[in-house]
Amino acid sequence: MNETRLEELMGQLVGHMTGAALCFGIWLGDELGLYRELDAGGPARAADLATRTGCHERLVREWLDGQTAGGLVHRDPADDTYSLTPEAAAALADDESPAFVARAMNAVAAVFIDMPKVADAFRGDGGLSWGDHHPCLFSGTEWFFRTGYRAELPNWIDGLDGVADILARGGRVADVGCGHGASVIVLAQTYPAASITGFDFHGPSVETARERAAEAGVSDRTTFEVADATSYPGTFDLICFFDCLHDMGDPVGIARYAREHLNEDGTVMLVEPFALDGRDQNIADNPLSAMLYTVSSAVCTPNSLSQDVGLGLGAQAGEARLTEVLAEAGLHRVRRVAQTPLNLILEAKP
Repeated sequence: MNETRLEELMGQLVGHMTGAALCFGIWLGDELGLYRELDAGGPARAADLATRTGCHERLVREWLDGQTAGGLVHRDPADDTYSLTPEAAAALADDESPAFVARAMNAVAAVFIDMPKVADAFRGDGGLSWGDHHPCLFSGTEWFFRTGYRAELPNWIDGLDGVADILARGGRVADVGCGHGASVIVLAQTYPAASITGFDFHGPSVETARERAAEAGVSDRTTFEVADATSYPGTFDLICFFDCLHDMGDPVGIARYAREHLNEDGTVMLVEPFALDGRDQNIADNPLSAMLYTVSSAVCTPNSLSQDVGLGLGAQAGEARLTEVLAEAGLHRVRRVAQTPLNLILEAKP
């Protein structure tokens, strides 16, 4: 055994454990409103923050010191006050910020809560349906992607061939696998003349999506229906899959069904987690690959394996593999419209 390498590995493991603990702390701080109150009220001692949030002073101080040690909260030792920098406030306190990430920690919580179910899937047939996960997963997934959709989705639509003009005049859009409706709401706000329908096979998510649309004031131009990806009715100018096709058991059949439900010169927009082509390159050069492969093994791939066909694309399929799937479905004109550190955006036409 190489003792130096062992020491380096132990350092890595402690770093991973620290990150996991801080993810829990972020989740807790968002749930209790600690970040929001610290941002709104300015620098505060632990006792003051505890009073303002209705929390136990001793626990709040311990949480604050952990956050400070993790570099998320600033402490002034001169007067023992804690505060958030503008950057930390954008990421942790302001849920309207394009950088807000705190609530996404619900998804991290869910995979820990569901570990026994995931372990059973590993030991069994590999299947674990989306709807059998803890509800934290649904909320965390919404907030993991929601801020990016708000910031980037209008630009993605602008990159599609002629789609923005169609939607500005009042086109029809289907969002398949809409979840809590984050993408539907952005589309409805950006194109108020368009008709947007969100479809999802998970009934509780559809109910939440309707609530989100009402809160955003777009219920008049959005509809949400419980339907799987090969049973929704109607034809559309644009059919979208936001970070969900890889989760589905039969992505080829689902993409084919979408092709059959396009209006003349209609478009499929596929938004998928960012990945490089080839596992070796992706593992070596994609900074998100460790997280996304791991989450895929617990959530995405088991959901696919729980359904008919069970192709198991996984969250790191990459552009070349996704293009193959689309072409097999009869969507032969595929091009990359955009990419972000988190997503690949593909346009597909027959």
